[in-house]
Amino acid sequence: PIVEVLNGAYVNNPFVISQNDNQVSINTAIEIDLSGQVASESIGHIQYSGTGGQADTARGAVLSKGGRSIIALYSTANIRNRETGERELKSKIVSQLTPGAIVSLQRQDTDYVVTEFGVANLRGCNVAERVERLIAIAHPDFRDELLADARAYGIVA
Repeated sequence: PIVEVLNGAYVNNPFVISQNDNQVSINTAIEIDLSGQVASESIGHIQYSGTGGQADTARGAVLSKGGRSIIALYSTANIRNRETGERELKSKIVSQLTPGAIVSLQRQDTDYVVTEFGVANLRGCNVAERVERLIAIAHPDFRDELLADARAYGIVA
């Protein structure tokens, strides 16, 4: 058939996905913390979307021969400050996820992260390496603050 329609339980099954060599999963995020945890559904307790199979497709792609999972996002968001009503630039790579945020993708499942400032390959990295690689692709205006936070938490020297 030219088109075959299958249910989500089948097409989002990581085992089924992994049977495709060189499978690539591309998703996005609202925030990603310095360890690689991805929040794609909420900012804190405020829900914006559902996961849509992100964890399943990411895991399936990583298990695929030659496969990879990519989180692609802009390094910043222009948000409205709830207190002042003014717009402000906020880093989407953060030292910690907003309290209450739903973790859509656990850090061990985060493979590649891409921003307009580069690519961070997190596969097989320890936490300190993840921190360094994620800061390197964060918006330059936020890198010093992220590094200071990582040092304060004792993650990097």
